Amino acid sequence: MHSLRQEPMAVIGAGSWGTALAIQLARAGHPTLLWGRDLAQLDAMRRARCNERYLPDAAFPDALNVAFELEEALRGARDALIAVPSHAFRTTLEHVARYLGEDTRIAWATKGFESATGLLPHQVAGEVLGTRPGAVLSGPTFAREVGAGLPTAMTVASRDAVFARELAARLSGPNFRAYRQSDIMGVEVGGAVKNVIAIGSGIADGMGFGANTRVALITRGLAEMMRLGVQLGAARETFMGLAGLGDLVLTCTDDQSRNRRLGLALGRGRSMADAQNAIHQVVEGVLASRAVCAVAERLAVEMPICREVFRIMHEDKPVREAVQELMGRELRSETE
Repeated sequence: MHSLRQEPMAVIGAGSWGTALAIQLARAGHPTLLWGRDLAQLDAMRRARCNERYLPDAAFPDALNVAFELEEALRGARDALIAVPSHAFRTTLEHVARYLGEDTRIAWATKGFESATGLLPHQVAGEVLGTRPGAVLSGPTFAREVGAGLPTAMTVASRDAVFARELAARLSGPNFRAYRQSDIMGVEVGGAVKNVIAIGSGIADGMGFGANTRVALITRGLAEMMRLGVQLGAARETFMGLAGLGDLVLTCTDDQSRNRRLGLALGRGRSMADAQNAIHQVVEGVLASRAVCAVAERLAVEMPICREVFRIMHEDKPVREAVQELMGRELRSETE
């Protein structure tokens, strides 16, 4: 463990989640460099010793520093952690690839299918980086609470057992527990689909439908997530863990979720443009809904909640009409 704590870490992406993960790594005792694209923001973080834009109340530990150049952040890093939105993941990997050491391992906290290809992050990483060890971080986590050091648990999934074990150990501390497993496919499908269901949950709450509706959406959303994941080769039991049910419940029920807040606005009658502008950050479920529905259609997987959420956001379908269509579907066995 001592040698692990001496090896530098690089975190690429200085948004709320990248900053929170960098703080946690440094809090656990690892020398960590944080890099982002916005030089003015990096300069402000270096001077203030916090990310005033996204996590103003989370002071940087002594072990966390800001890098102005991507090459500087990655120089000598044993592991690099990518924390960018799904639409920027491939481009970020292509930039990062130029500066990786021969033995540098890559982890990511990116969730969602790539819109243009329908690929999940581990598949994109394979195309860009080849056979280099990779891992995904996922689970029920809000950046603000991680930055504040509140008790948190999440999942580290990798086909490389050594990498999974070492990365989980690097992240873990008195108030942060990382569990490991090997089902990258299941973990990433959970991370992609839960954002779409959370928008649906927000829409229902925004319309005043109550707790019965919310729980029904979460439960049937989990069924949709499982159907798609199993069709893609994931293990069913993965979806009953932190990166499946755990992340789904968190995102559907707490207003820290941007996806839920977007849904609340839509359910209250606001336009898509107004709802997005009010949040001021990327809402992953917007792009995810298009990609999830495209993959489901290609695989002939039935995902009615995701389909109606997509139609509300991208085809201007009236919210009440979408609800009526969901409630009017043919009755069937719950296990289908």
